[in-house]
Amino acid sequence: MRRAISDTAQAQAALADVFASHERVVFFGGAGVSTASGIPDFRSVDGLYHQHFAYPPEMMLSHEFFIEHPSEFFEFYRTRMIAPDAKPNQCHKKLAELERGGSLSAVITQNIDGLHQDAGSHTVWELHGSVRRNICQSCKACYDADWILAREHEDEQGVPRCPACGGRIKPEVVLYGEQLNDQVIRGAVGAIAQADALIIGGTSLVVYPAAGFTRYFSGSTLVIANRDPTPQDSRADLLISCDIAEAFDF
Repeated sequence: MRRAISDTAQAQAALADVFASHERVVFFGGAGVSTASGIPDFRSVDGLYHQHFAYPPEMMLSHEFFIEHPSEFFEFYRTRMIAPDAKPNQCHKKLAELERGGSLSAVITQNIDGLHQDAGSHTVWELHGSVRRNICQSCKACYDADWILAREHEDEQGVPRCPACGGRIKPEVVLYGEQLNDQVIRGAVGAIAQADALIIGGTSLVVYPAAGFTRYFSGSTLVIANRDPTPQDSRADLLISCDIAEAFDF
């Protein structure tokens, strides 16, 4: 029988029980995991897609826009996609603690902020890449987010250029119109397929192909922890609708 929980204390107890009663737990997270760290999500009432910009965010985060409007792309990327002051919240920290204790097999994330690694998680499959890696398209040199924000190596359009070879820099972030990394896909799908419990947290489950990865889960317990309903709620054994950072404070 499906359980639905909105009380924080009950959610904490239920999640603790999932980890205690399963051997291979995998966490699949989205933008809602990082909102408690001050990083806005995309689709909520306060999310990026409801804010006003010169171009729609969906357009600015596309490969086509990166190619045709690099100056506007990097201005949006620097100011809206990189959050240098963000710190891991309780959800990030608890997941790292559970991995260290052997209770969590892997984290699969749609986020690009790197906060899971900052918290201490090691097995992290970043489906959409990371702002921590920005790659020269010519010589493949890699630069971090701080280098992008420093703006010391830009052309007249404000586009970062590789100081080694002058090549154009591209964030190692999967933009609309681009394919997910094959190695990451295999790692994420393998982790889900081997899990006996899958906890989905902070994601609307509407962004494909990532949202489709849940079809590879055949374990005993599916948990969905999200503030708003998702298209896959009917599959869940446990639905949690309270704040996810608070729910992981156990």
